Amino acid sequence: MSDLAAQVRESLPELDEIEDAGLRDRVVEAWMLGLERGGWQDIADIPYAWNIHEVTNVEHVRGVTKIALEAARLQREFHGADPDLDVVVAACLLHDVGKCYEYPEFVDDALLDEPDPTYVSEEIPHSISGYALAHEVGCSLAVQRAIPHFLGEVPTRTLEAELVKSANSASSNAITEASMGITLQEWVEEYSQTS
Repeated sequence: MSDLAAQVRESLPELDEIEDAGLRDRVVEAWMLGLERGGWQDIADIPYAWNIHEVTNVEHVRGVTKIALEAARLQREFHGADPDLDVVVAACLLHDVGKCYEYPEFVDDALLDEPDPTYVSEEIPHSISGYALAHEVGCSLAVQRAIPHFLGEVPTRTLEAELVKSANSASSNAITEASMGITLQEWVEEYSQTS
């Protein structure tokens, strides 16, 4: 197993929640492609946000996955809903893989090898490049459509997509509050012109 694959598997133990081994491997492959193309030496060096480096992207992604899994289990128990947990976990783990492309210019050059300029750019939102990576490695349409997490990016919202979106908002609000003393909405309003 390559060093990047080992990093991904070690950094994202929630991969074990995915029952479908093929899907689990595709999630790892998407991360490996993102890391290679982004020039990242270590998955742990990707920050949560371009201006919030106290929390890593890995910590956020893991938190989103845990929140969404708990919400999915509660939906089953209290409402009889039946979200596809493999889709939920895979999409959560991939929802911010696009930051591999978006954030290289916001970290010290010593953390990077040579980012591939074909992919690396802040011009394409990370949720869209994450969708593209999931598509490229052959994740199902259900996983792909649950990755974009901003309103208006995907016309059809599934139960799984809503779980990813709401878990991402919950985690992001906690991070911006703890690190900056502001809500996610306040962060978006203050920094959307510069992000």
